Amino acid sequence: MPANRADLMKFLEAQGIEVSTIDHEPVFTVAESSALHEQIPGGHTKNLFVKDKKGRLFLIVALHDATIDLKKAHQVIGGQGRVSFGNGDLLMEVLGVTPGSVTPFSLINDREAQRVTPIFDAAMMQHDILNFHPLLNDASTAIKAGDLLKFAKACGHEPQVLAVSEEAREQVETADL
Repeated sequence: MPANRADLMKFLEAQGIEVSTIDHEPVFTVAESSALHEQIPGGHTKNLFVKDKKGRLFLIVALHDATIDLKKAHQVIGGQGRVSFGNGDLLMEVLGVTPGSVTPFSLINDREAQRVTPIFDAAMMQHDILNFHPLLNDASTAIKAGDLLKFAKACGHEPQVLAVSEEAREQVETADL
């Protein structure tokens, strides 16, 4: 059985990670969630569950309005060939969530198998507070960016903070000037 919201909250508490959660109507897309952005402070996000040509799985997490070129993402994340979206059955099997509820908190369901590589976009990680679904899309849970890394590591994953989005790559290029 995949973890539920109560299991997630107990796990976060056991790790000493403080979060706050706001319940809302279910949202299935970034566009549907835009109305919540004014009500809930912090960075709002999107989560892309993808696989490469060799079947390696990645969870790319970025700001809701980030531009991510899936034709080039494999070059940044270390994938073998272009990535494509994983289907709903694979998503449920590996991360225990349904489409529309994808979240880095679902790494709690991949603690044993370690099948997914979490990729956190560098631009997103510059926000102090980030918002994600707590395993279902009817709430948003705010977590500090540093605690997101702590959570992923507590789940046995080594998250990679990479400039996946065009915005993050532009920030890197500007900093190099």
